[in-house]
Amino acid sequence: MGFLKGIFGGKGGIKISAPCAGRLKALQEVKDPTFSAGILGQGVAIVPSDGMFYAPADGVVATLFPTGHAAAIKTTEDAEVLLHIGLDTVKLNGKYFTIYVEEGQQVKKGDLLLEADLEEIAKAGYDLATPIVISNSDTFDKIETTGEGEVSAGDEILRLIR
Repeated sequence: MGFLKGIFGGKGGIKISAPCAGRLKALQEVKDPTFSAGILGQGVAIVPSDGMFYAPADGVVATLFPTGHAAAIKTTEDAEVLLHIGLDTVKLNGKYFTIYVEEGQQVKKGDLLLEADLEEIAKAGYDLATPIVISNSDTFDKIETTGEGEVSAGDEILRLIR
């Protein structure tokens, strides 16, 4: 716990949790310039180890792509969190994705949002790296991450400071 306290420098800020289990890595490592350059916002990526994707915080489903490959949650603290499962997976047209929520639905941290058949998506040739970005990053003074390594769904991965 001392490690996290040292990185986050205290208990303040808006906490964003991992929407899935997997290996956390820097957003800059993602092989898609739209994400790695931070064009859509600051954040991290997770290479998922299972296909269940949960709400990273309490809020409302602001955007839900009908293909099931991405969703955005507007948290109760006004952070806009975009979850994009895999790279270029919009091209799958919803194949291998199951949607459990709808746009405008209130969610609590840990509610199941989406499911993806990671094995089939990988077999189809898609990169499974899953960016989690704060699309309104410019409204925060600082966005801190826990670093890299294995995470479980629900583990804190980002802290947003105003």
